[in-house]
Amino acid sequence: MTLRLSRLTQASVVAAIAGAAVLAVAAPAQASSIYPPSGACQVSPSTATAGETLVFTCDNGTFAANEAVKITVTGENGSGATFGFVRFAVSTGAYDTTSGAAGQLASTRITLPSDASGIYNIAAVSASSAGSTASVTVASADGSLPSTGGDIQTLGLWAGGAALVVAGGAVAVAAAARRRRTH
Repeated sequence: MTLRLSRLTQASVVAAIAGAAVLAVAAPAQASSIYPPSGACQVSPSTATAGETLVFTCDNGTFAANEAVKITVTGENGSGATFGFVRFAVSTGAYDTTSGAAGQLASTRITLPSDASGIYNIAAVSASSAGSTASVTVASADGSLPSTGGDIQTLGLWAGGAALVVAGGAVAVAAAARRRRTH
């Protein structure tokens, strides 16, 4: 008895086997051995103005004792942020420090750039811990917060893209139906 499979069925079987093989391969383990709770790091104040100095801290147990920790600031001109009294000209906006005896991160002073705007994410990570992040929103000089929502112009782009996806799907279904009728 011979089993004949269509090309579409053959392709589906090959794709399923390939997918199963990819999932069967063991993923490498994460280097992190400490999993602090979310919110283990804080920044104060959480709403600031351009050029303002913030205080970033992480709770006890966030890192291993006396471990090297890297703090990064990501945002518009995040590399313009200064840590303590040191200004870094590099574009990464990073600072290396050491955790305390209880695995905490002592208060680290971060001064936002004078042209800061929007949202800044501050992260602390180490070799043994995924660390944590905190964010600060920079208000404009008049005290208003940045706009984070969409607007009507981008709604049109999304609607147009969705229509193209639906039309592409309809063409694919019609082509598959026509191929079935001819075989």
